[in-house]
Amino acid sequence: MELASALSLFLVTYLSCLVLLFVRRKSSARSQLPPGPTPLPLVGNCLQIKAFKTLASLLKLREKYGPVFTVYFGNRPIVVLCGYEAVKEALIDKAEVFSGRKTNPTLQRTFQEHGVVFAEGQRWKQLRRFSLNVLRNFGMGKKSIEGRIQEEAQFLLEEFQRTREKPFNPIFLLSCSVSNIICSIVFGNRFDYKDEEFLALMKMMNDSFRQISNSWSQFYDIYANLLRFFPGPHTKIYDILEDMRVFIAKRVEKNKETLDPNAPRDYIDCFLIQMEKEKDNPDSEFNRKNLEMTTLNLFFAGTETVSSTLRYGFLLLMKYPEVQAKMHEEIDRVIGQNRIPNIEDRSQMPYVDAVIHEVQRFSDLIPMNVAHAVTRNTEFRGYLIPKGTEVFPLLSTVLHDGTKFQSPEGFHPENFLDENGCLKQNDAFIPFSAGKRICLGEALARMELFLFFTTILQRFRLKPLVDPKDIDATPQESGFATIPPLFELSVVPR
Repeated sequence: MELASALSLFLVTYLSCLVLLFVRRKSSARSQLPPGPTPLPLVGNCLQIKAFKTLASLLKLREKYGPVFTVYFGNRPIVVLCGYEAVKEALIDKAEVFSGRKTNPTLQRTFQEHGVVFAEGQRWKQLRRFSLNVLRNFGMGKKSIEGRIQEEAQFLLEEFQRTREKPFNPIFLLSCSVSNIICSIVFGNRFDYKDEEFLALMKMMNDSFRQISNSWSQFYDIYANLLRFFPGPHTKIYDILEDMRVFIAKRVEKNKETLDPNAPRDYIDCFLIQMEKEKDNPDSEFNRKNLEMTTLNLFFAGTETVSSTLRYGFLLLMKYPEVQAKMHEEIDRVIGQNRIPNIEDRSQMPYVDAVIHEVQRFSDLIPMNVAHAVTRNTEFRGYLIPKGTEVFPLLSTVLHDGTKFQSPEGFHPENFLDENGCLKQNDAFIPFSAGKRICLGEALARMELFLFFTTILQRFRLKPLVDPKDIDATPQESGFATIPPLFELSVVPR
């Protein structure tokens, strides 16, 4: 009995010391970091951050603490940046120091700081430089890739034609068509829309995008320090991404068997050639793990971002038929019905371009951005942010900044038009992020969005199954990503 009492006393004393140590350490750190709500031991700001509504909770804290504040996800301090000025100051004015990266806890088990999106330091610099060069060599931003997009858009038109005006869900057709563009670069070929392996891959892609953003993933990202020891729904994303990694690994092996170092066919070939060139370099980051993870990064980012934006665009054009009608008019006037749209048409089509910009702004696809980190101790707005501190530059607050957009709430293409109806550029339009970590495929994505939208609307009218005023544009999920609502439509030939 005495032993039990002594043991209990020891545990209470030990835990009390741990709590005091935690509070003192946090207090010391918080004296340097921007202000924010006081965290509790181990669970951080659980009272202020609603686990299933992370973004909404951060936006509420902004009202009290201003554009720069600190929150604790469990025991992790996170500096949150809100609005155009704060995000610009960090990502552009202090681009180098804010170019670090932190991996979402839900994705850490898969990527482990590998792959161009989640790498840091020399690993990131080597992979980014190489990947940009390869993407450009395979036509990103050039006429050669434009031809691939135009060809794929025609395949999509054929599939739309086969629906014969009957209702359908556009998710997989849009995912397949957009994915085939990046597949032609990464894997060297496109896939037929009925290819079972390809359709399974598209399902994994869509499921993983939802899983990253659902309530359980948001909960896990906040309390990973406690939940990583327990099984649960938050582990499902790893299984999906692992299946995708296995698919890529099989493609790598297939490429190795038929590789011609003098005639690379795709991104994988180029990476394999670089691996061989640098096999004796101990500082090289060209290894199998980075090959698989970077390929997965490119494949994932090159599919879901554009296809989700197209889906949201379809929904919005049905909700606002007057906008769709104006786009039809401009397409008919500039392009007509007798030739395929090309990228040069964009400069003559300010209204269509403005609508696409507004679709991207409204859809707010990656609202919290991919987490950054500071690469060294840095002073920011009078505060000292220690090296390695996680930073959330909230893109949503930039895309909805009332000081930069005349109508930040709702869907208003006029946000990107001047008084003469010409396209109006806006520095706060950063759906691809900004600074040194800006999306690798921005030029490709912008070209895809313009050519897919114009090609589809040249031939079809998007018809909703309900009254336009009853269309609900509320996303399915809004966590790491904004997931468009599920809907069906019919496409009517013009």
